[in-house]
Amino acid sequence: MRPRPPFRFAAAFLGLVASLTAAGRPSDAKKALTPVNAYRVVQALEHNPDDYTQGLVFQEGVFYEGTGQHGQSRLRKYQYVKDKKRILQSVDLPYQYFGEGIAVLKGRVVQLTWQSQRGFIYQASDLKKVGEFSYPGEGWGLASDDKDFFMSDGSASIRVVDGDKLLNAHQYVVKRTIEVRDQGKPVPMLNELELVRGELFANVWQTDRIAVISPKTGEVLRWIDLSNLISPMLRTGQDSVLNGIAYDAAGNRLFLTGKLWPTLFQIREEPKKK
Repeated sequence: MRPRPPFRFAAAFLGLVASLTAAGRPSDAKKALTPVNAYRVVQALEHNPDDYTQGLVFQEGVFYEGTGQHGQSRLRKYQYVKDKKRILQSVDLPYQYFGEGIAVLKGRVVQLTWQSQRGFIYQASDLKKVGEFSYPGEGWGLASDDKDFFMSDGSASIRVVDGDKLLNAHQYVVKRTIEVRDQGKPVPMLNELELVRGELFANVWQTDRIAVISPKTGEVLRWIDLSNLISPMLRTGQDSVLNGIAYDAAGNRLFLTGKLWPTLFQIREEPKKK
C-alpha cells in the first residue's frame, strides 16, 4: 500500500475537527471510550521475511497468503508440519501487478491488485486461475463470510461485494458500503480484513492496532493493541508493519503476521490490564 491522495487526508482531518468540536458538548463528555484489548502469544511459527504480506487466510488446515510488490507478488498455499512451513502451491503474478488482499469463498480464492483495477479468481484446490474481474479504484484488503466479500481501499469505507456474481459471472457488484467510525470519527487507512466470529477485524495501515468492527453498523466495537508483538529489531523498515489476519473457525485460533516479518503468530485476545 502507499499513502492515500491528499484529498482523502483532508477529508479525514475535517472529520477529526468535527469530532473534536462535538466532544466539547456536555452530552459527549460522559460517553465511554472505545475499549482497547491486549493479547497473549500462544504460538510463534516461521514466516518468510521476504514476503510483503497483503492477505492471509486459514481454511481446512491450510494457509493462503497473498504478497505484494512488482515482480514479487504471488499467491501461496502452505501448511505447517511439526511447526515447519511446507509450501503446497505457489502462483506468481505478472510483473505489472502489485498483489493485494485475498479471500476464500466456495472453493475459490480471490486476489486483488493495488492500482491495476484487476482481480483474479483461482481454484482453492490447486491455485489454477479460472477467472478475472475489474473494479473501480484501488484494492487493499479482502475478506469473506459465507456468501459475500468485504473489500477495503485504504479509506474508511468497506464495500460489500456480491459473492455469487463475482465468482460465477466475474462481475463486481457492490451490495452496500460500510462506513467505519470510532466514536463518530472516520477510521481511514483500513487494510487487511478478516471475519472473526461475526465481527470484522481490520488492520489499519502503519499502526500496531486492529479495529474490531460491526459489519452491520460500521462502528468500531473495540481495538486490539498489538504493540511489541514483534521486536523493533526485526522490522526492516517503515513498510515492515502489522498486516495479515487469519482465523481458524474450527479451532477458534487467530493468526497474525506483518509485511516482511520472520514470524507468524497465533495470539489470544485478552482484556488490557489496568
